Amino acid sequence: MGFVYPAVAEAHPDFGQAMPCACTQQELESERLARLQRYSNLGPLVRMTFESLVRGGRSGDPTNQERFQGALDAAQAYAGDPQGWFVITGSSGSGKTHLAAAIANALLAQGSPALFVVVPDLLDHLRAAFNPASAESYDQLFEQVRAAPCLVLDDLGAQSSTPWAQEKLYQILSHRYSAQLPTVVTAAGPLETLDERLRTRLCDPEIAQVWSLEEHADVLYQYRGALALELLSQMTFRNYEPEGMNATAAQQQTLRAAFDNAVRFAREPEGWLVFIGPHGSGKTHLAAAIANAQLQQGKPVFFVVVPDLLDHLRAAFAPESKLPYDALFEGVRTTPLLILDDLGTQSSSPWAREKLFQLLNYRYNGRLPTVITLSCGLDELAQVSPALTSRIVDPRGSIVIHIDAPDYRTQERLREQERRPTPRYGRGRR
Repeated sequence: MGFVYPAVAEAHPDFGQAMPCACTQQELESERLARLQRYSNLGPLVRMTFESLVRGGRSGDPTNQERFQGALDAAQAYAGDPQGWFVITGSSGSGKTHLAAAIANALLAQGSPALFVVVPDLLDHLRAAFNPASAESYDQLFEQVRAAPCLVLDDLGAQSSTPWAQEKLYQILSHRYSAQLPTVVTAAGPLETLDERLRTRLCDPEIAQVWSLEEHADVLYQYRGALALELLSQMTFRNYEPEGMNATAAQQQTLRAAFDNAVRFAREPEGWLVFIGPHGSGKTHLAAAIANAQLQQGKPVFFVVVPDLLDHLRAAFAPESKLPYDALFEGVRTTPLLILDDLGTQSSSPWAREKLFQLLNYRYNGRLPTVITLSCGLDELAQVSPALTSRIVDPRGSIVIHIDAPDYRTQERLREQERRPTPRYGRGRR
């Protein structure tokens, strides 16, 4: 390394002091940046800078492009003066990781340390650090992350949602929240899907600014099930036929009672409304009509076919699930209006019985508006789940309507056949 003596007056504080030459200063700067990059854990993400970003993002939606531009401007300002927390949400490919890495790279270029960690990888490293053969102890690694001058947590919410993982993340973020340490967080989905303890800190306007790169739909509507299908979306009170097709007077009476109760419930959902009847008796039509009436008023409702709900709950255990099991189950359990279509003997497995009981017992105790349709009889359901049945038929909170009507689907097919012209057969050419 070369040094020079600056040509300054004798009274100058640098007089007689050896100073690195320009080449040496460049080498020292390169070494310092290399040390910061090693500490940062950015690896190949050092290429993700503000300069390499597409200014409007990669979305073709003008609204999302405007959102991205606003987040980009805010990220550049934050990198210039990292105070508080900077939270970015968006789906995979929306650019949130690039923005977060660009903040870290900008800090490194300014000579400020920043630590970039992907949350699932961090948890794997923490688990591995318990091994006595680990090169770095658990305490050392945990403290390095917890106390980093600026921490970038990428992909929060993508980790396996175990109690241990939730607790470690809470300890890290709670410490940084209390100490008000600069922190950048990216999340793949809405913050509402995260653990409540994390969400309250990430959304605190006193310390955090939250930027969404795209508009998120209500997480439950991703799992709205059959109501999204065209046929059910067209089932309204207007096209319901209370008189039924070829129904007897007694059957028409049950259909009218079901219709009147459904209309009253749709106007002011309160308690439980239960429709029991054979397949094709119109109970799903009435349940869908209630849901569609509520949606037209802009009110939240969650309509789902019970077997589909159980499949969604099972799938939510998978690490790649968009919505963690806890968030999905809690969302269904507490939704303002829940409509469960085709509850029945699918609850015969112990796991399904337990989930459905937990779900409906919560709504029973909370007196939350609920609509249920059953194709099986109450006696049959009671043999599978007596505790569930007792809550469904409790007259203090439930109105149970038995529908006795012929299968309208079969009759509709017969009527369609009657409307078709009779084919006329003539002689063929010889």
